[in-house]
Amino acid sequence: MADALRALTRLAFDELGLGAGGIGQVHRAIADRAFMPGSPAKLLHDGISSAVYAGVQGVAAVAGRVASVALPERPVSDSARGAALLAVLNGLRGDVLEREGSPLATPMTLTAEGVSPRLAVFVHGLFESDRAWGFGGGRTYGERLAGEHGFTPVWVRFNSGRHISENGRSLAESLEELVAGWPVEVEQIALIGHSLGGLVARSACHAGGDWARRVTHVVSLGSPHTGAPLESAVHYAAAALGALPETRPFSGFLRRRSAGIRDLRSGSLVDEDWRDRDPEALRAVACREVPLLDGATHCFVSATVTASKDHPLGRALGDWLVLQGSASHRAQETLHVGATHHLALLNHPAVYEQLSEWLETAPRPA
Repeated sequence: MADALRALTRLAFDELGLGAGGIGQVHRAIADRAFMPGSPAKLLHDGISSAVYAGVQGVAAVAGRVASVALPERPVSDSARGAALLAVLNGLRGDVLEREGSPLATPMTLTAEGVSPRLAVFVHGLFESDRAWGFGGGRTYGERLAGEHGFTPVWVRFNSGRHISENGRSLAESLEELVAGWPVEVEQIALIGHSLGGLVARSACHAGGDWARRVTHVVSLGSPHTGAPLESAVHYAAAALGALPETRPFSGFLRRRSAGIRDLRSGSLVDEDWRDRDPEALRAVACREVPLLDGATHCFVSATVTASKDHPLGRALGDWLVLQGSASHRAQETLHVGATHHLALLNHPAVYEQLSEWLETAPRPA
């Protein structure tokens, strides 16, 4: 991704031009109500304003090309800030970046630290990268599992803006290759996913492969198994804002959200949930109920911003992004962490204590 900095610069200026165009649409819509149709004042206003906004868009496009050529080739993801920026960008527009062949689209990569028969595979969430597991500082779950239980941490980095089912297939294929080429016989695989990552892990299990026979645990940390209310709210807001010309550009902005974000509306895990369906339809067709992986223990962790999950505020807000019922849906083993927010589940002492117990007590495959 050596040319990612140039691509990022071009994209920034392109978005600036699109923003100017959106402001222009709002301006024209307001003017259409303020001026009498066909009047000289309106014709003069429309001519001047159109020229101004078109000029801004043109200048932004040219400036983006010129600036990108002048910049040196430099990897963006090498720094923590660069990796975070790319993770957010992929979460927002990753599906489009992939279709356009942009160097900003993050390919799925698996990075292992050490070699042992026991693998702990960490799958990050929306807008995150594999660096997210160090949230808050201190030792990560993977580092502690390696030192205390002999697991090899495997960090997954991927484009979270793709459909969950697409990432699930890619993860299944990557794990198949990893296990086939592993220096020692793999005895145990634990999949640990945060938020959207927990859904990607379940989708990968559904895609299957020889590697899946070795999975003993599927651990989800704050994953919206039955959907996330925030995505539903954005979906309906986009439809409502599209009703008036003055707010239509804002609707268009919301409708540009990625496939990965849209899949969170109902916790979609398979292609048939989205293929050949209108993504803007107000009434969503029910998602396919995907069975839990046979032979594995499914351990789901939920959190609420209140100490008790039964507190009315905790029921309404969950961990700010995912409700407790959605995060614990159909789990065989559960943990609730009170007075905690969504991101804290990435590196929380209570979560690690329970994770450590789960991975040691559940049976391993023969």
